[in-house]
Parts: sequence; C-alpha cells; structure tokens
Amino acid sequence: MGRYTGLYAFGLLLAASVVYSLLPADGPGERYNPTAPSTESSSPRSPELRQPETGPDTGNAPQGSGFDFYVLALSWSPTFCDSEAAGRNREQCGEGKEFGWVVHGLWPQNEQGWPENCPTAEGSRVPERIGRTVIDIMPSMGLIGHQWRKHGSCSGLGMSDYFSLVRQAYEKIRIPNELSNVSIESRTSPQAVEAAFIGSNPGLTRSAVAVTCDRERVDEIRICLDPSLGFRSCPEVDNRSCRRSEISVPPNR
Repeated sequence: MGRYTGLYAFGLLLAASVVYSLLPADGPGERYNPTAPSTESSSPRSPELRQPETGPDTGNAPQGSGFDFYVLALSWSPTFCDSEAAGRNREQCGEGKEFGWVVHGLWPQNEQGWPENCPTAEGSRVPERIGRTVIDIMPSMGLIGHQWRKHGSCSGLGMSDYFSLVRQAYEKIRIPNELSNVSIESRTSPQAVEAAFIGSNPGLTRSAVAVTCDRERVDEIRICLDPSLGFRSCPEVDNRSCRRSEISVPPNR
C-alpha cells in the first residue's frame, strides 16, 4: 500500500509541475546558511499533520520594525536528520520522531541583505516557558535560542511576541497533502514543490516562495511575508534557490 501511496503523491507533484509552468515567471533572491539545532533539553512531539481549512486571522500579528519583510524558512526534517549537521540531535531526529516541515526560522530581511545579532534588552537566553510555546514546530531549545539571538533580536519585538509571531506565521501556511506525509522517497522538481505550496495557499505567488536543496534532496521552503504576515514578493530571496532539475523528497514516515 505504501508503494501505491508514494506513486500517487508523485503523480500529484508531477501535475503540480505542469501547473507551475503556466504561472508567470518571477525574479531571483537570496540563500541563507542553515544552522544545526543543538541538543538542549526538551522532548517535542511531531506536529499534527492535519491542516486547517483556512489560515488563522493574522490581523493582530505583533508588528515588528527595523526591516522590510520576513522570510519564514520551513525545513524538511528528514533531510536535516540525514545530514552531518544533525549530529546527536535526538529531540528532532531520535527514534520515533516523524517530523515533516518544521520552522527553521522567521528572519527579518531587507530588500538587500538582512540584520542579525542585534542588541536587545530581552537578553540572549530563551526561558523554557517561552520555548515550550513553539517546541512542537521548532523541535529543539538550542534551535529556538539560536534563532532568537541571531534573528528574533532584530525583529523589534519582545521575545514573547516574536515567538507568538513565529507560531502565527507557521499556522498561516497550509502544507500540501502530498508533501506532509511522505511514506516512500519520491523524485520531483523544485518547481513542482513550489507549485504545490502555491496551489495550497491562496495569494501565494512564485515571486514570494523559493525552494532550497541539500545536494539532491529538498531542504527548505522559504516564504516571504510582510510585517503583518501577508504574502509579498522578494526577488532577492529566490536568486540562490535550488537550480536542480530534479530533487528527492526523503520519507518522514
């Protein structure tokens, strides 16, 4: 049965690739170097795969300042866990962990370049009570702390508001069914992955999304959001997206 499920998912991705080719072309963007989460304490569970019918109301999103837009980076956990960067990260990659798309970060970004490691009165250590509010979607306290120090500190928000915004941004995105529960490794293309996300998220366009790859495997999907979490174009972010014609999607089940 798993084999036929995988073939069905591959067929959906192939169809998405055809739809993608009919969409208007957009400009390029920029690539970030991923940072491996450390193995600080916490034992997160894999997030629910079921998606809401509509995204949450983000009209009351905490308003940051000092940058132009956000990049929401969602990492495909099986690719990370099969890399040297994963190390001994049992929180995300241990036995029985079946994470799919997890939050790598929500990064304040400028039209050219981005701020990082900004001075803040909030301090550098994320208390566990705050970390636990996002541990199911950012499955390591080490990752949570690193993302606050490097990126959250530049958001113009307090720590609690920043991680509340991370949650809102994650919940805004609907994960395509064929990319949420992958039982066998499948072959697809970066364009098909983008098309699948575009098809599942009304208002998302090719100019607002980029796929990155780790060698021949899907690595991350990066989605550009304005400070109120609306989709917005970001040509620079797409400039160094994955240029391979074909990539694999490792299973998370």
